[in-house]
Amino acid sequence: MSIILTWIKDKTKQLSYLRVLAQLLFLIVIFYLSLIEVWKGLLVILIIGAPLILGRVFCGWICPFGLYMDLISLLRRKLKIAHWILPEKLNGILHKLRYIIALSLLTFVAPPFLFESKSLIHLSEFIWLRGAFRPLTILLAPLETLIIPWIPPFGALLELGNVSLSYPYVGEIMATTGGKEIGLFFAVTFVVLTLMTSFKVRRFWCRFCPTGVSIAVVNRFRLLRKIPLLRLNKNEEKCTKCGICKRVCPVQVTEVYEKKGGDISTSMCTLCLRCVEMCPYPDCLKLQFAGKTLFKSRNWLAS
Repeated sequence: MSIILTWIKDKTKQLSYLRVLAQLLFLIVIFYLSLIEVWKGLLVILIIGAPLILGRVFCGWICPFGLYMDLISLLRRKLKIAHWILPEKLNGILHKLRYIIALSLLTFVAPPFLFESKSLIHLSEFIWLRGAFRPLTILLAPLETLIIPWIPPFGALLELGNVSLSYPYVGEIMATTGGKEIGLFFAVTFVVLTLMTSFKVRRFWCRFCPTGVSIAVVNRFRLLRKIPLLRLNKNEEKCTKCGICKRVCPVQVTEVYEKKGGDISTSMCTLCLRCVEMCPYPDCLKLQFAGKTLFKSRNWLAS
């Protein structure tokens, strides 16, 4: 009941609570999808292709790994422990690591088709991400739920009867490191490191997650920046450069603050909309879809 009252009264958290609710609902959907055979290749196309129209809404509103990190941040705030602000230069370097990881994936996937006898017939393997396409499963790793209703062939953190306990990227780590014991060691190390860093640095993994690389690539080309229909817009005349948008951003996006006005194009933004929610100047920041406003900043200081 207290949570509901907080949601009603505190305008600076209404959208944040709604986003967590959406993440939880999608987590349930993803859990049930794991019970059936899903065409993984088409799922990759959906996750990587959707940002071309909707921006990185998957990262901010759907991704289970993002939800886990948000819950860790919530715990830190409840314990009244301050988070770390990364230097802007270091933050930029971490974001650029996505391209290196994505390029590494291509070096694993492309050679069989460029230098061997692979034909288009073998593209059927893409549907299940098998054979030459197996490295692309890392793009689905953030979807891995903490509870898997079956026992993965590559192993998990803990097996309990017909279910197993896991964590994003654990499956990929154990499948590629060779040997169940050494794979488990690297998997546990990854879990501990990401939990520790996410506790002190908001949305740490999002800074270089390879799954979010598609919209990053789009924003590298001026002619393609207008493709996403869902975007942030800023009214320069109503901005006082208070810096709130920059301080509240989980992944430390600076473009919202630096942009003079108009549409804001950045490969780092996860569209969590925390900046819009916290901006105290009415209509200064807006979330628009095809030019129509869906959500906008408001004077919550006067409430």
